[in-house]
Amino acid sequence: MLLAALAQVSADVAAASARSRKIALLAGLFRAAEPPDVPIVLPYLAGRLPQGRIGIGWSVLREPVSPAERATLTVREADAALSVLARVGGAGAQGERRRLVRELMAAATGQEQRFLFGLLTGEVRQGALDALAVEGLAAATEVPAADVRRAVMLAGSLPDVGRALLAQGRPALAEFRLTVGRPVGPMLAHSATSVAEAIDKLGACAVEQKLDGIRVQVHRDGDDIRIYTRTLDEVTDRLPEVAALARDLPAERFILDGEVIALDRDGRPVPFQRVAGRFGSRVDVTAARAALPLSPVFFDVLLCDGRDLLERPVADRHAELARLVPREARVRRQVVPDPQDAAGRAAAEDFWMRTLRDGHEGVVVKALGAPYSAGRRGASWLKVKPVHTLDLVVLAAEWGHGRRTGKLSNLHLGARGPDGGFVMLGKTFKGLTDATLAWQTERLQELAVAERGHVVTVRPELVVEVAYDGLQTSTRYPAGVTLRFARVVRYREDKTAAEADTVETVLAAHAGAET
Repeated sequence: MLLAALAQVSADVAAASARSRKIALLAGLFRAAEPPDVPIVLPYLAGRLPQGRIGIGWSVLREPVSPAERATLTVREADAALSVLARVGGAGAQGERRRLVRELMAAATGQEQRFLFGLLTGEVRQGALDALAVEGLAAATEVPAADVRRAVMLAGSLPDVGRALLAQGRPALAEFRLTVGRPVGPMLAHSATSVAEAIDKLGACAVEQKLDGIRVQVHRDGDDIRIYTRTLDEVTDRLPEVAALARDLPAERFILDGEVIALDRDGRPVPFQRVAGRFGSRVDVTAARAALPLSPVFFDVLLCDGRDLLERPVADRHAELARLVPREARVRRQVVPDPQDAAGRAAAEDFWMRTLRDGHEGVVVKALGAPYSAGRRGASWLKVKPVHTLDLVVLAAEWGHGRRTGKLSNLHLGARGPDGGFVMLGKTFKGLTDATLAWQTERLQELAVAERGHVVTVRPELVVEVAYDGLQTSTRYPAGVTLRFARVVRYREDKTAAEADTVETVLAAHAGAET
C-alpha cells in the first residue's frame, strides 16, 4: 500500500464529522491493504509509531525538503526507514538522523511529508482511534464488530487481529482466546465527579481504593510466572517480589490484575516517581529491591484453574480473588449493595475520605454485576479523584503541527515567583478546543515579544485555569517540580497576572505528597 493512500484517508477521516463516514473510510482503506500492512497502518492512523519514540525532534525536522513529484513510497518502506532511524545512536547520531530524515522526506510527496511530520511530532489526531478501527475492520471483512472487539480484547493487539482477519477472514478469530501467558488489554475506567454521582450511575457497586502505582497483570502456569505492564510489555525479571507472591498462591493457573506500589515506614504510599524509578531498574534488581521493595495489590482475577472469568460479574470475581489472594495483597473496598440506602452511601463517602487521608489518589467505583471488558474503558467502572486547579500565566506557546498547523498550541505555564517574576511549572496542549486554539493564537500573537524556532515568547499577561492530577519532581523546571497531566479548563480574562497563584502556594498545597 502506498503511504499516499494512508495519508489521504487520514486527512479525510480528520475532516469527517460523522462516525459512520469515518468507519466507511477506514473500511475502504483496510480492503485495499495487504495483511503485512496492517501492523503499520493501524498505529499510524492512531498517531503512534510501532518503534515508539525514536529521538526525532524539531531540530531535525525544521529544515524543509523538496517533496517527490509522484507517490511511490509504500507504508512498509516508510516503516523500514523509521526502524533504521530508531536504531541510530552513538557519536554523530544527530547528524545521521538528520540525513535519514531528509532521505525519507525526499521520497515523499507534499501530502506524505505532512503526514510523516505529524506522525513524528505526535500531532496526528484525526480521531481514528482503536474503537473506530475495529468497526472499520469489521466492515471490511464482513465480520460482526462484537466478534472483532472480543478478539482484540483477548489478543491484546489490534494489529495482530487485523492482520489475521485480512489474511484468513472470520475463522481467524477462533485463535484469539483468553490464554495464560498471553496478556490482554486491561479494563479501564471512565471518570465521575463524585462518589455519589458514581453510585447513582452504577447502582449496586463496590468502592475500591485507586492506587497511584504501576498496573500489572500476573500470569501463572505451574512454575512459569510472567508479569506484564498495562502496555503488555513483559517485566517479570524486574519484579521478583511479585513473582514470589504469585508462586505461593493456592492455584496452578491464573491471571490476576492489580497495581504495584511501595509503602513507607508509616504504611503510606510513596510517590509514583519513586515507584517508577524502582520499576525501571534493570541492571541490579536485587539492590533496587533492597532500597525500595514493591508490594502488589490485586483487585481482579480473569482466569483461575482453567476457568475463564471475564464474563462473570464483579461480585463473583472478587469472591474468587478473596479465595486465591491473601487480604494484605488485595485492594481495600467498601460494598454498596443498595444505592438507595443512606447508611451505605455514607459509608462509601467515608471510605473515599479515608482513602485520600491514607495518601491514595482516589477510588474506583465498580458495578457489582459488570463483566471484565478487557482492553476497553468500560462504563461500569468509574474513577473518582480530587481535581486540583491553578490559575497560571502563559509565558510562551509553541506552533502546532498536523491538525494544529498555523495555531499556537502547547502552552508554557508559570506561577508567580518570590521576586515578582514567573516560574515555569510545565507545558500543556490538553483541553484546548478548536475555538480556544483560534482565539489564543490571535491573542498570543498580540502579546508576542520574541520568536525562536517554533516557540513564541509572550508578555506574561494571560491567566489560564489549569486542572492537574498532582506534582512530580523535575530537574527541568526551576521550582524543581512540574504538573502531572495538566489540561486547560478555561482562560481567566477576569484575572490579572498579579492574581495568579504563587509557587509558594503550589508547593505548600502538596507539601509532603511528592518527596
